Amino acid sequence: MKGRYKYPTLLFFDLVFIAAAMSLSLVIKGADFLRAIVAYREPMLIFTAVWVLGSILLRKYSIRKDLKIHSGSLLIIRDNVILLLLVTFVIFLLQQDYSRGVLLGAALFTTVFELIATYAYTLDKQLGETSRLVEDYLEQPAQHEPMVERSVQGARLDGRIRDTIVEESGEKAFSFIRQQLGENPGQTLFVSTTTRFNIETQPDGVYENIVNLHRINDIPRINKFFESINTKIPMGGMFLCCVETAKQRKARLLKKYPPLLNYIYYPLDYVFKRVFPKLTLTKGLYFLVTRGNNRVMSRAESLGRLYSCGFEVIGVENSNGRMCIAARKVKDPAFDMNPTYGPLVKLRRHGKDGKIIGVYKMRTMYPFSEYLQDYVFKNNKLADGGKFKDDFRITGPGRIMRKFWLDELPMLLNWVKGDLKLVGVRPLSKHYFSLYTPELRHRRIKFKPGLVPPFYVDLPKTLEEVMESEARYLDAYEQHPWQTDWRYFWAAMYNIFIKRARSG
Repeated sequence: MKGRYKYPTLLFFDLVFIAAAMSLSLVIKGADFLRAIVAYREPMLIFTAVWVLGSILLRKYSIRKDLKIHSGSLLIIRDNVILLLLVTFVIFLLQQDYSRGVLLGAALFTTVFELIATYAYTLDKQLGETSRLVEDYLEQPAQHEPMVERSVQGARLDGRIRDTIVEESGEKAFSFIRQQLGENPGQTLFVSTTTRFNIETQPDGVYENIVNLHRINDIPRINKFFESINTKIPMGGMFLCCVETAKQRKARLLKKYPPLLNYIYYPLDYVFKRVFPKLTLTKGLYFLVTRGNNRVMSRAESLGRLYSCGFEVIGVENSNGRMCIAARKVKDPAFDMNPTYGPLVKLRRHGKDGKIIGVYKMRTMYPFSEYLQDYVFKNNKLADGGKFKDDFRITGPGRIMRKFWLDELPMLLNWVKGDLKLVGVRPLSKHYFSLYTPELRHRRIKFKPGLVPPFYVDLPKTLEEVMESEARYLDAYEQHPWQTDWRYFWAAMYNIFIKRARSG
């Protein structure tokens, strides 16, 4: 969306705000005002110059037509934190003698003034928009059409449909959609929407496929939206959507801002958009400020959410800084009310007698990655040790934690609770469990899984070797339980600490 640039007007008001903020800060400091103005003339000029120049580079003097109070306030606070850091850095380099309290106060009061101005502007704009909508409603007859932002259906993928898709998502995205649906998509609904309402109001049993051209980053309660899509198409029906992945977002932000500023801004964006939503103490603040818009999503989370809602991903394509996804409905949604999203996760694993137990671990994968095991197995296969090859679900910090077993420390809670014993076969997920032979699956569930698996004794390379290793352990354990665990424990410790064995 194009913004309306008002540099002269906004620059003038910002200069007034800066002057008022600096004056108020000096008054609060309690200094002789006139003398303080003279003493602070150089720091004030530096502050003003850096603040204004930085604001121009950050495009702060651009007003978008779709500006909201909460999003506008967040942008101002974000930009002003960056500007304060820049001002402090420049004044430090120039070795200026100044009061840090005055500088901080000037930045704080300028921010307050800008927030008040933003609130007044957006409130006035929204009141005007509301008045216009009421007048339009009174003058026009009632409308009973579905409230879909943009939709077309049926026919061939040409003409109006093609122009709509290219306008919204680009030529490459259109080619991907045509490849997945064919030239004659049949009863296909094309929408560009972020609201679940626009899907729920569609008739049942009509559409074979649904294509949403709006990126899913801006959809509140994404899984509920996907679940609504699931109910509107038949088994085998197609759902196509797009997302800006975390990797693509990083590339966009680093390119958007000038050098140095981009590497100041990106860490702040990462903390607020990636860390805050995952912590209990800050999650509420994040959703209060953002309303779930423009959220950061990894490739793994995007695909995992689709799998959790009953879809199977059959194709992906990158286009215009977004990842286009084609998914087929294969089942009803999982309706998981407790997805693993925070730093401590509780994974569903097969325990003794086939009972599903919750195994505690530190998160090493992106959220919703647990739903992607079948997808990764089909596309990446297995590496040495029975692990997935080039597993994109693992985060950078997660690889470090796995290297030093930090992710497995919470499993001690399962040992204390009695779900696991010290030595034993691994507690497996549903997918891994299905890869084992029926005979070995039947033998495994006769015993409790363990913290230290036979893997660290035999160091197998393939899945077949892993199964052979576990079968040998179970043979020995059935004959001499205590002696077998004692021998396996010390053999595993030797390989781990002396030979530096790793499970990947």
